[in-house]
Amino acid sequence: MKRLILLTLIFASSAFGQVQPEPTGVIQTLPAPWPAHWIIAHDVAFFHMSDGKFYVLDAESDDAATRVKGIFNGAFIAQFIQATSRPEMYILETFRSRGSRGERTDVLTIYGKDSLAPIGEVVIPPKRASAMPTNYHLQLVDDEKLALIYNFTPATSVSVVDIVNREFLGEIPIPGCSLVYPMAGRAFASLCTDGSMMSVQLDENGEQASTARTGEFFDANDDPIMEKAAMIDGVAYFPTFLGRVVPVDLNGSEPEVGQEWSLLGDGDEGWRPGGIQVTERDSDGRMYVLMHPDGYEGSHKDPGTEVWVFDVANKRRVDRIELQLPAISMGMTNDDDPLLLVTNVNLELDIYAAKSGEYQRTLNNFAAETVLMLYGAE
Repeated sequence: MKRLILLTLIFASSAFGQVQPEPTGVIQTLPAPWPAHWIIAHDVAFFHMSDGKFYVLDAESDDAATRVKGIFNGAFIAQFIQATSRPEMYILETFRSRGSRGERTDVLTIYGKDSLAPIGEVVIPPKRASAMPTNYHLQLVDDEKLALIYNFTPATSVSVVDIVNREFLGEIPIPGCSLVYPMAGRAFASLCTDGSMMSVQLDENGEQASTARTGEFFDANDDPIMEKAAMIDGVAYFPTFLGRVVPVDLNGSEPEVGQEWSLLGDGDEGWRPGGIQVTERDSDGRMYVLMHPDGYEGSHKDPGTEVWVFDVANKRRVDRIELQLPAISMGMTNDDDPLLLVTNVNLELDIYAAKSGEYQRTLNNFAAETVLMLYGAE
């Protein structure tokens, strides 16, 4: 018996001796630009929010071992946007000096797309809105020279950052209004509680030059609009709780409210938009809306069973995509043959061909827990 144990140890030692150690200090980079069907899945880490993650995934891959291309961090329900003019990503984060307590520091962190590592940061006033991610807490304007950050203390304001020179410029008050919708030039708009929209023009120093305000165009009591607009050619298409669409043109010096129209046609009674990330758009300018039947008061957060596709120029539905499982959120790749990305009710990612509506695959088992936002590579 002792001889058997000794021989086993000798052979085991010999086998282990042949294994070559992996080299250390190897730094890999991602291609530039990223392939069109790579995506970014934002896991907000809902049950431990200071530990959020962004996963770079190949949405065309059926190989779970290789589809993850990289991971980077986003502390405390971060907000996210990508530049299109340079290989950078921007993440709005909050840190505490003692981890879960202590002095608060808010930063706009700049990540390189090749390394997925921080390449810079701008410390901003500790006021940024700590809320579930949307597309309109953080935006870029003025040919991506300025980053605009929505603050809530509960007073509302917008922080202005010179993203080129990595410098905080100042703060613009937007009393009674919320969020940041990019306008043409050096300007932004915000939705207001009285049913109007406020716009702000900025001067060369990033300070408020002028403001304007639309008349009331929605009633927050009878049929509120969803703040999650689809932005198509500078026009924000806002769905309402009951299924109307209100377009607001942001291409001019002031917002211009257009003629509303309905998502619903004959036989569509009871259908309503709902979810977390409820609208999207593709490269052809079509709008996608996550919809569910049998709507009721408060169902605007319910999962959608179908995605409806609209030709916004002609105000008509052109397709409806029946989902494998109900979904709470969706995104889109930014190419001519786009993929529709949805987070289903099992918190897995289902992938569809957007033009045909064909289900392709489910991405799961990549360590994410609560993927609430999905982005195509820019």
